[in-house]
Amino acid sequence: MKNKHMHIVAGEIVRLSLLKRGEQGKVISLQNDNKALRRRLLDMGITKGVKIEIKKIAPLGDPIDVKLRGYELCLRKADMAEIMVEKL
Repeated sequence: MKNKHMHIVAGEIVRLSLLKRGEQGKVISLQNDNKALRRRLLDMGITKGVKIEIKKIAPLGDPIDVKLRGYELCLRKADMAEIMVEKL
């Protein structure tokens, strides 16, 4: 796993939880075995190819507000760690 202080370059495939405020990524896959959580993420619009931007990070680092499909969503960092994205 990459050090969270490393600079992530465009085109690199990383966990959504590693992106910083203002950065964007395109969803590549959901790395999740929990069917209920996977279904919930899909229902919220987190599907392959969707663009996600990190908007706000709570003072203690969790949860994190993201913007996708024209709306903002609040996600736990643990859930974001299971979403693989290509950094834009």
